[in-house]
Amino acid sequence: MAGGEPRSGRGGAPQRAATRAGLTGPFPEAGGGFSVIPVPHRSRRLSDVLSRRDFLGATGAALAAGSLPPAHGARTGAPAVILPGAARPMAVGSHNALRGVRLAVQLVDGGADTLDAAVEGVKLQELDPTDNSVGYGGLPNEEGVVQLDASCMHGPSKRAGAVGALEGIKTPSEVALLVLKYTNHILLVGEGAKRFALSYGFKDEDLLTPQSREIWLRWRANRGKEDEWVDVPENGPPMARVTGTVNLNVVNAQGEISSVTTTSGLAWKIPGRVGDSPIIGAGQYTDNEIGAAGSTGLGEANIMACGGFLTVEFMRRGKSPTDAALETLKRVISLTPPRLLHPNGRPKYQLNFYALNKRGDAGSASIYPSSYATWDGRDSAARDTAFLYDKAL
Repeated sequence: MAGGEPRSGRGGAPQRAATRAGLTGPFPEAGGGFSVIPVPHRSRRLSDVLSRRDFLGATGAALAAGSLPPAHGARTGAPAVILPGAARPMAVGSHNALRGVRLAVQLVDGGADTLDAAVEGVKLQELDPTDNSVGYGGLPNEEGVVQLDASCMHGPSKRAGAVGALEGIKTPSEVALLVLKYTNHILLVGEGAKRFALSYGFKDEDLLTPQSREIWLRWRANRGKEDEWVDVPENGPPMARVTGTVNLNVVNAQGEISSVTTTSGLAWKIPGRVGDSPIIGAGQYTDNEIGAAGSTGLGEANIMACGGFLTVEFMRRGKSPTDAALETLKRVISLTPPRLLHPNGRPKYQLNFYALNKRGDAGSASIYPSSYATWDGRDSAARDTAFLYDKAL
């Protein structure tokens, strides 16, 4: 998953040295200090509901009365480490979300909702015909049909939406957002997801570009020596089996968090295969009290560990985004079947996690060296991930 974008703020060398020595951080987090200019925001804040005096008075009364049972409907989740300091606008995601990070931060700075900003950010890639990992021009399944997956979560409203195996619609992230907004469901798949999208005015289009069709035809011609297809000459370009995805996580100055992941999935997959991207808690997850995390890479490995959820839970326990991602990767590898491991125990696949917390700290980690996109306080920037192994063998 090496990044193709120019890097700035490289910090790979110390991270690689640390991980080779068996250390997991803390690594420097993205988004160091910078001034945040308050902007108009349409969300209702806690201060609009409860004054400081009322809050202190209520808290004192509760303490004087001793331990009280929670009110009906009150949140009684896992203990959390409360992060000090004000939130700052931040976005972090996969290396191909470099433009999306910039757009998302610009939108939230202008008062946009964090999920709307995240979806607009990943749409840049969904509509880019040169990005073969997602949306229009994404690489197809083994039958030459592009099937798209996406999911999103909105922290403030505690809602989620997703679509799987969606055909003929360029922007599955938008359809997932509509599932979140207008239904009591979370995941729609296949023909039902397509009918749902068409009912909202989306157009049914051919998602194969000339480039992606040519790549598929070359793969089909070379997939077996004993089949009926003529092999492409050996000096032709190799057709790697791509696992490409776009993930983007966003927090604004009010500490409101959202995340989205969208993909065309594993290239040449069995028709109907769905990876981790549309699975809430795997391909991405948001808890508005803690943070958000998402992933790219081999989805089946991530699903087994519920990696998005687990990364947020590690942050709940006080780990930095980078260290939380590293811990999740260790869990993923521990759950990997032997057929997907080299004799030395290292995975035969790549997996990346991208995370941010409510305060606006961001980071990323991968099994092998990779890169990610984040906000450096002035613009989007490509950074090197922390990683577990410098090479597979």
